[in-house]
Amino acid sequence: MEFAFVGAPGSDVTLRLDYRAFAYAGKFVLGGPGKAVLRTPDGSPAVPEWEPDEPLSPAVDERALDHDVVAAVSFSPDRTDPDRCRIRYVTVHVARRGEGLGPRLIERTVDRLASEGYDRVQIAVNNPFAYAALHKCGFAYTGERTGIAELELARTVDSPADDDPERYREGLRAFREGDRDLDEVEEEFIADRLDGG
Repeated sequence: MEFAFVGAPGSDVTLRLDYRAFAYAGKFVLGGPGKAVLRTPDGSPAVPEWEPDEPLSPAVDERALDHDVVAAVSFSPDRTDPDRCRIRYVTVHVARRGEGLGPRLIERTVDRLASEGYDRVQIAVNNPFAYAALHKCGFAYTGERTGIAELELARTVDSPADDDPERYREGLRAFREGDRDLDEVEEEFIADRLDGG
């Protein structure tokens, strides 16, 4: 698997991801945000044995899909701070989740954003699994929330945020006490990390 910086913000590069395999697939068709991917080095399908649960819509040309993509991320400069980049969307092929590919892609992307001149990176997450994955990548909860039940996390490009266990738990408690109803798996995930150690 190889990392590829597909395009900087404003380069009008798009990705055509199979919406049956990738969350937020439609967000990667937009040309404004920059994009980076983990993909197969030879252009072969990312998961050749994967069988989708439903047929592809007749409106989608399967030949146009980027079948070699395993994980993708989009990003753009912060509107209020040109030295800060915001990661917008991160998605991993449904058949490859749980392998650490999202964090690996984020780490490589942060390194590349440093070479693009950014000094800080920020992301908003809407679930405790993404929160934990980003924590592994050196992001820390800022104490801020967006208006849509997301927690803001940030780090500098040259070093991870301080690994403060209490700040990490504060973010988990924010999910537990937030406006969104958590499903049973999310509740267990948070309980294991807060109540179980």
